Amino acid sequence: MRAIRTTLLMAAASGLALTAGQVWAADLTPAATAEPSVVEELVVTAQKREQKVLDVPIALTAYSGAMLDRLGVQEFDKLSLFVPGFQVQNQSPNNPGFVMRGVTSDSGDATTEPRVSVFQDGVSISKSRGSYIELFDIQRIEIAKGPQSTLYGRGALIGAVNVIQNKADPKALDWRVAAEVGNDGYGLFEGMANVPLSDTFAVRLAGRYKERKGPIENLLTGRTLGSTDTGALRFSAHWSPTSRLNADLIINYEADHPTGTSFKSNSFNPTDPTTGAVLGDRDPNNGAALSAGAGFNGGAKLGLKRFVSGATVLVDYSLNDAFKLSSITAARRFQSTETFDPDGFSLPMLTFAEDARGKQYSQEFRLNYDAGGPISGFAGVSYFNEDARTSVPSQIDERYALALITGYLSKPNAQPTGLLTNPAVLTALVGGLTGIGATSPLAPLLPGIANNLHVHRESYTNYGKTESFDVYGDATWRLSEQFEISAGLRYTHDDKTSGYASSVEDRSILGGLIALSSIPAAQRPGLLQAMAVPGAATIPTSAGYPVPMFGIVSQPTTNNGDIFSQDFSDEGLTWRLVGRYKPTTDTSLYASYARGRRPDVLSVGQPAAPGGPARFTPVSAETVDSFEVGAKTRAMGGRLTLEGAVYAYDYDNFQTTILVNAKPVTTNAGKAKSYGFEGQTTWAAASFAELFATFGYTHGRFDTGIYEGNRFRLSPDYKASIGSSLHADALRGRFTFTPTYTWQSKVYFSDDNDIAALQVSNLLPDTARDEFQSSYGLLDLRLEYQPSFASWKVGAFVTNATDEKYVKDAGNTGDAFGIPTFIAGNPRYYGVTAALRY
Repeated sequence: MRAIRTTLLMAAASGLALTAGQVWAADLTPAATAEPSVVEELVVTAQKREQKVLDVPIALTAYSGAMLDRLGVQEFDKLSLFVPGFQVQNQSPNNPGFVMRGVTSDSGDATTEPRVSVFQDGVSISKSRGSYIELFDIQRIEIAKGPQSTLYGRGALIGAVNVIQNKADPKALDWRVAAEVGNDGYGLFEGMANVPLSDTFAVRLAGRYKERKGPIENLLTGRTLGSTDTGALRFSAHWSPTSRLNADLIINYEADHPTGTSFKSNSFNPTDPTTGAVLGDRDPNNGAALSAGAGFNGGAKLGLKRFVSGATVLVDYSLNDAFKLSSITAARRFQSTETFDPDGFSLPMLTFAEDARGKQYSQEFRLNYDAGGPISGFAGVSYFNEDARTSVPSQIDERYALALITGYLSKPNAQPTGLLTNPAVLTALVGGLTGIGATSPLAPLLPGIANNLHVHRESYTNYGKTESFDVYGDATWRLSEQFEISAGLRYTHDDKTSGYASSVEDRSILGGLIALSSIPAAQRPGLLQAMAVPGAATIPTSAGYPVPMFGIVSQPTTNNGDIFSQDFSDEGLTWRLVGRYKPTTDTSLYASYARGRRPDVLSVGQPAAPGGPARFTPVSAETVDSFEVGAKTRAMGGRLTLEGAVYAYDYDNFQTTILVNAKPVTTNAGKAKSYGFEGQTTWAAASFAELFATFGYTHGRFDTGIYEGNRFRLSPDYKASIGSSLHADALRGRFTFTPTYTWQSKVYFSDDNDIAALQVSNLLPDTARDEFQSSYGLLDLRLEYQPSFASWKVGAFVTNATDEKYVKDAGNTGDAFGIPTFIAGNPRYYGVTAALRY
């Protein structure tokens, strides 16, 4: 991270002292020559060939790099505000949620397959913990909705996002530098240099570093929570020795080091843990009091350390005028460790971390055919190999957890630590939990058990390996100038391994007390007597001391950490059939039927009892049948574009994630349905005004099972955006004002819709139904000035101008303990920008 920051600062300082803003793909040609009169018409490659958006029979939203800059888009969550049917939740760079037409893909489990695929130049980066990337030096982004397995392959059950990065260009020398500064310590520095080394070879280096204090103050440490600290670098090289051969090398590296996520309890006020003094309130938008437990993971602080790197080689070779052979070779690796306080309040009761690591390799060969006749298409093969694991270590102070479980922990102001660790209090609480009264013959055991309560540590890890082969083909038959039919088929074969291991650092006394109710009554006195022995937490299990090594969140596997694994195979077909009618050169109508498929999953879980084997539960492949009808048109001589689509989905074996003892587990939720409408329009109303808008309606509901009638999580029924670019020539240049307003309706943050009766796997009940966000809107404003006599520009911006208060997530790990947490959305930010381009 420091090296990235130093590189960018040196680039900005070495004679390029004029700093800059978001101009990565922006055209800094003098304003007097830029007079847009028609709506920009992008060329995209969603169907593996170059086409205008109008000619692609898919609900597709595409933005150029210039448009992304105009909107102030740097990350996926901001991008999704302007894409109907697409939602991205950024809890942290380590934990994003991608939502397409109501269906969420966000699991960090190593064994889970994504539903929404994210690609960089055609390479899948869909694994949740490595998929959230900085959007800089971008050529364009294409978001294709609907099952796209035939076109994109892995994980595109319900849609795909493809980020096309700028490549090295031998045609001209080009460089840019940019910076932004703003409130809350915000700073962004970025630069790009494109250097031709010959007529056929060029290199390109681009990078970005940005930082900002978090919006939530940590009232215990003085640091802020939810900060930004990101650096990203990209090197690319292009070689075109002949007119038929083009090759690109792209190397990406990104590092993220933000402070901890602001999980904040709505059950407890922030207090001083030592004195009990109240420090704040329960509003998630105000200060929180969070900490990592002492000694956890070698003294780890709250926060994230994530590193993502990858290398891609793209080769296109035109065999002749009709056939082109393409190769995509890629290797990628991510490592992400996040430490967080899941209980959301002052006491160091719970501290968790997630350590996710993965590496993948992929190879694809594709042959395209287009001789200009009625038949065109492509066929290909691909190979994908992935090895991933996710470990979740946890630390639980049994004394505070006992107070929570027994109801002694007072709400909303928790007692100070001195009272909660008082031996007499703990003795009484142990008696209350076990039902042992003062006159019981077992009462003398209570002080010994209470004295053995301690800070307990345990960990579980899931493992996932995948080796996959795909064979696919897609063809289009132009029946006439107006009619065409496209059909595609993909066969996928997966060989997979799912694994699980769990261990405890010592015996959980509280875990043993919780287990009392599940063992025969005759054995309970013996267990209580054993747990009252001094040092009971650390005595090994033996014939002389036959007490299991209890855990709380996870029970240990055999030999306290053995890895259990199972191999399985999966294969399936996906397809699409599309008919398109083009009544005029500027209008296109289409209808499609497609099948999407999410492979079988072998869900892994903890042993039924301490020291037992891991449990494996097969979860059948999820399928979706999609029916879609759409229309696209360019009118008024290209000054107006209109696009709309209606769709209906039928899901079978809908895979969802539930929390079981605070651990995510994949399960089959049965059948589900979704239908909706998406529309988008852009109007070049005048030479000085362009207006744009999007609207999406998504009705996603479960049909059967325990969630029958519930809404899909993270999915608003309604979502809209509207904005404009207004120009005015003055002061020997051009002013551009870009206001945007985005709005969404109510969302729930879990598939159980926070219904208490459905939270059967919680360690403690949560009876309040408050884990949702009501409808809200965000107003952003951007103003830029570019002179006609130079290639620099300056500007100012404000995001969330009305300082709207909202939450971007609720429930989380704390919900499994009956104390849900809430994460505040971003407040109002403002700043200034400047840019210089050669």
